[in-house]
Amino acid sequence: MRVDLNHEPETGRVIIVGAGAGGMMAAGRAAEMGAKVLLLEKTDGPGKKILISGKSRCNLTNALELPEFIAMYGPNGRFLHSAFRRFFREDLLSFLRRYGVETKVERGGRIFPVSGDAADVVAAFRRYLKDQHAELRTGARVAGIAVRGGRVEGVRTVEGVLPARAVILATGGATWPATGATGDGYRMAATVGHTITRLRPALVPLVVEEVGPAKAMQGVSLRNVRLTAFSIPAESIDSSQIPMKDVGRGLETKRRRGPVIESRMGEMLFTHFGIGGPITLLMSLAVIDALAEGPVSVAIDLKPALTAEQLRTRLQRDFDRFGKRGFRSLLGGLLPRKMIEPFVEMTGILPDQPGSQIGAGERERLLSLLKSLRFNIKGSLPMSTAIVTAGGVSLKEIDPKTMASRLVPGLFFCGEVMDLDADTGGYNLQAAFSTGYVAGEEAAAIV
Repeated sequence: MRVDLNHEPETGRVIIVGAGAGGMMAAGRAAEMGAKVLLLEKTDGPGKKILISGKSRCNLTNALELPEFIAMYGPNGRFLHSAFRRFFREDLLSFLRRYGVETKVERGGRIFPVSGDAADVVAAFRRYLKDQHAELRTGARVAGIAVRGGRVEGVRTVEGVLPARAVILATGGATWPATGATGDGYRMAATVGHTITRLRPALVPLVVEEVGPAKAMQGVSLRNVRLTAFSIPAESIDSSQIPMKDVGRGLETKRRRGPVIESRMGEMLFTHFGIGGPITLLMSLAVIDALAEGPVSVAIDLKPALTAEQLRTRLQRDFDRFGKRGFRSLLGGLLPRKMIEPFVEMTGILPDQPGSQIGAGERERLLSLLKSLRFNIKGSLPMSTAIVTAGGVSLKEIDPKTMASRLVPGLFFCGEVMDLDADTGGYNLQAAFSTGYVAGEEAAAIV
C-alpha cells in the first residue's frame, strides 16, 4: 500500500536519512525547533561509525583555533565558516556535558570523552532524540528522494513513499560499509540532479610497486621518520629536495613548488603490500589525487635528525671503530632488526663483510638508503578500508548558510555525503555535528 502524500500531519515533517553523527544531530535539532521528525537508519542501530571512531574512543573534535581548524579541510574548508559560527567546538562540548559526557584534551589537541568510550556519545544522542520526541526507525532502507513539481515530497522506500516537507541526506560516505556507509546518498543525490565530485578513499594505506622489500619489512613500525611524496618516479628523486619542515594540507603557508606533493614527520609502518601508519594516512589523499595525473613515489628519511654529512661522518666513524664486525652486525645499531636483511640485499654489501673493508662507495649506497629509502606508489587499498571518503555532493550546489540544496527545494545535506573531508584529529566528526545542527534547524524552519 502506498502512503497518501496529501496527509497533512505527515507532509509537515522532516525526514533525516542516516543516523550517524550528522543525522542524529540534525534530527535532534529539528525536533528541538518544533518540527515533527522521523530519523531513518538502515542498520540495526544509530551511530555505528561513532562507535568505531578514534579506536572506539571517539575523537569528537579538536582544540585548534578556528583558522587552523578550517585549514585541515583544504580549500573546501571555506564552506564551513558559516556552520562553525553557529555551532562549533564549545557548543558541542556543552551539549555533551548536558547529557553527562565530560571530555578531555589529549595529544595533538584531540578531544575525547573522559570515559574513553564512544558508546557514551551515542547514548547521549539517543537521550537527545528521546527528549525531543524525534522518532528513530532502524532497519529502514531508503531507495531515493521523492520529488514532485521540482521540490521534495518525501523519500521512497520498498513500502512506498514516506511523505515529508523537508529531507536531510545524512547517509555518510562510502567507507566502512559495515557501519551502513555504502555510498547510497551519492546515488540518491545524483538521481535528483546533483553533481557528485569524484569519490576517492582518504586516510588509507598505500600500495607500493616494490612489494618484495615492503613485505620483508612487514610489521616494522618507525617513529620520528620523514615521509615525502613526489610526483615523479622513484629513480628520479633528488634527495636534496626533501623538505626540512612538514608540507601538506593544513600546514603549508606557501604554494608548493617542484615535484614535492607532501612531506610529514612522524610514525609510519611497513605492511605486506606497502606502507601505512599515521603520516602515510595523512598524505594518502594527496598521493591518490596526484596518481591521477602521473607517477608518484615516496622517499623515507630514516635519520631526519642528521644531515647527510653528519650521517656520513657517523658511518665512517662506526665502521672504523668496529672494523672487525660484519656489515649485518653493524646495521643492528642503525635499523630495526627486521629491516637489516632487506638493507643488506638492497646495498649489495656482503652480510659478513668487515666494516674496515667497506669502501666509501658502499657506504654512500647505505647512506642513500638511510636518507632516502624509495618506493613507487601503485595505488591505495580499496575505498572500503579507508577512514573517510573524499569527494561527494558538490559544495557549489549547497547553500553553506543553510545546508540546503540549490537545485531541489526542501532537500538538505550534512556530514560526509558532501564534498568535505579532513585529516584525522576530530575534524570530520565536528563537521558532521556542525552541518547537522544547521541542516536540522533550517529544515525545521520550512515545515
